[in-house]
Amino acid sequence: MTTTADATTADATTAALRSPSAAQSTYQTRVADYWNAEENPVNLELGKIDDLYHHHYGVGDADWSVLDEPDPALLRERVTTELHRLEHAQAELLATHLGPLSPADRVFDAGCGRGGGSVVANLRYGCRADGVTLSAKQADFANEQARQRGIDGKVRYHCRNMLDTGFPSGAFAASWNNESTMYVELDLLFAEHARLLRRGGRYVVITGCYNDTYGRASREVSLINAHYICDIHPRSEYFRAMARNRLVPVHVQDLTDTAIPYWELRKRADHLVTGIEDTFLTAYKNGSFQYLMIAADRV
Repeated sequence: MTTTADATTADATTAALRSPSAAQSTYQTRVADYWNAEENPVNLELGKIDDLYHHHYGVGDADWSVLDEPDPALLRERVTTELHRLEHAQAELLATHLGPLSPADRVFDAGCGRGGGSVVANLRYGCRADGVTLSAKQADFANEQARQRGIDGKVRYHCRNMLDTGFPSGAFAASWNNESTMYVELDLLFAEHARLLRRGGRYVVITGCYNDTYGRASREVSLINAHYICDIHPRSEYFRAMARNRLVPVHVQDLTDTAIPYWELRKRADHLVTGIEDTFLTAYKNGSFQYLMIAADRV
C-alpha cells in the first residue's frame, strides 16, 4: 500500500530528476523536443533484444552471413540482432577505457539517451551511475529500465543540462559522452566534466568529427548536422578545448574503419533505414568525417 508520505517522497524524487539546474536555450529546447518526439526503430527495435537501449552507432566486423537468411521475418530479426551486437560492442569499448573502477565509485553519463551506457558501466564495474539528458521522456524511460533490472538504487537518470548539472564538484571517478558532444559548445562541456571529475578521474568521448585536413566541413557533414539538428565539431577543437579545461589525452583511437561495417549493414536493413546511411558512408570514405575515441585524465 502506498502512503501519502511515500507518494510525496516519490513526487519529490521525480521532480529532482527532472529539474535542470540551468535554463535551456532555444536551441536546447529544440533538441529536447526532437528527442521527446523520437521513436526511431533503429534505436527502439535494437534495444528490445536485451533491454539495452543505445543511442549510438556500432563498431567491428559484421557477420555478413545474416543476409543469407531466406525467410524475410528471420532476416529482419537476424540483421537487427547483428546491428545491436555492433552497437553494444561500441559501448563496451568505451567502458573499457573508463579506468579501474570499483562498486564504490560514481560515474557520469553525459547525454545518456535511453540509458544503455550507464547500464553497461554498472554491469562491468558495479559502480553507481548518473545519466543526464535534456529529454524528460528519455530519462523516464531509462529510469523504468533501471527499475526493472533492479539497479535503480545505483543507476539513475536525470532531465538536466549536461553543461550545468548541479552535481557536486569532484564527485565522479569517470565520465563520458557517447555521440552527444555535437549538441554543445566543447569548452562549456569540458569545463563541467573537469569540475565533476576528481583529480585523476577519466573522461572518455566517442564522437563523429570533421577532419581538419580535409578543409572546411563537407557537404555530407552539413547533411548530418541538418538530419540530427546538431553542429559537428572539427577534430582539432576537441584537443584544444581539453587542454583549456585540464583534460589530458592518454589514448586516442580512430574508429572510422571499424564503423563502416555497421553502416553498410544498416543500409541493407529496410526496416531500420533513416535515409542518412549513404551520407555517413560517403563522408567516412572520402575522408571528410571521422569516428574518434579520446580518453583523457583530469589533472
